[in-house]
Amino acid sequence: MKNQVDILILGAGASGLMLGSLLKGKDFLIIDNNPKIGAKILISGGGRCNITNGNVKPNNFVGEQRFVRNVIKRFDQHALLAWLAERELEPIVRKDHQYFCKSSAKELVYVFQKEISSRNIQLNTNIENIKKMGNGFEVLTSKGKIKAKKVVVATGGLSFPKLGATSIGYDIAKSFGHEVTTLSAGLVGFTVQPEQFFFKSLSGVATEVKITVGEKEINGSLLFAHKGISGPAVLDASLYWQKGKIEIDFMPTLNVKALKSSKKNVSNVLGLATRVAKTFLEKLNITDKPCNKLSSDEWLKIESFKAYSFAPAGTFGYSKAEVTKGGVMLDDIDASSMMSSKVDGLYFLGEVLDVTGELGGYNFQWAFSSAYVCAKGLE
Repeated sequence: MKNQVDILILGAGASGLMLGSLLKGKDFLIIDNNPKIGAKILISGGGRCNITNGNVKPNNFVGEQRFVRNVIKRFDQHALLAWLAERELEPIVRKDHQYFCKSSAKELVYVFQKEISSRNIQLNTNIENIKKMGNGFEVLTSKGKIKAKKVVVATGGLSFPKLGATSIGYDIAKSFGHEVTTLSAGLVGFTVQPEQFFFKSLSGVATEVKITVGEKEINGSLLFAHKGISGPAVLDASLYWQKGKIEIDFMPTLNVKALKSSKKNVSNVLGLATRVAKTFLEKLNITDKPCNKLSSDEWLKIESFKAYSFAPAGTFGYSKAEVTKGGVMLDDIDASSMMSSKVDGLYFLGEVLDVTGELGGYNFQWAFSSAYVCAKGLE
């Protein structure tokens, strides 16, 4: 085991591995508590890893917009795709500008394995403590002490605890005087109140919706689940929800006026799966009958599902969350290097920072962009 290095990278996830790949000729070591690198990469995107998105803008992220813009523009999705192409990885586009590995996420992990010598990676190693020592740091691990001139915290967030996720990155930040914003599960499904328990009878069914959270509108698919609601639109909505009500338009394309004279049964014209339509009608105590036989009051009841407002009970939690919302505050991070303005030689990147992207490859792009900026700061 190396016990002294110039640069110690804490975490062998997306940001840590990208950073290691960019530190050619540098004396560095990556340590991680997992038995293999890229554990979260390997399970993301259904095992295919949504690497990035063809349209990346600051407003795809929850976080200080100027900071995000300054980091992303230095290594955007085009630069990332070019970098990957040079290493013979050319993702395929799916789901409207989302770039995935062709066969599996192993392709991306293999790129990092080729770029980083195994001598620069130490796994199955827990971080126990870190102290500033003169011009450098002393890191106490489960396998002994490591002295480093510079330390990069790329430990990720709290999501997927079964993959070894811990609070260590936030703990390190706090120990050096950094503020950490409130942490919560992000890109995650919502649990529901007793009034919405009827959703559970629709478990496994998906439908297109528009969700409004505050001033944010999200269009996409909602999946009814055993615990409540999930699906892409709900996961994105979770980034903007704190507490209180959300509003769901379950029939975003429905034109009620155009249907009132129709002789078709109402369950067939709402633009919903038959099972969903009949469940909603039952909830409203409306008999499934021709549209032209519905009363004005019945139409008003149906329209309530175009603006169905309720307060989620909570979320599915970190075990089901794609990411952690919140993190190390950006006020004391230099966007030109990712270095702490409080402690010389201490860097933070990726998910541990108070930046969270929407669903669709944005969080991996953030990891890679922040790693690039950090690599330049370490030159």
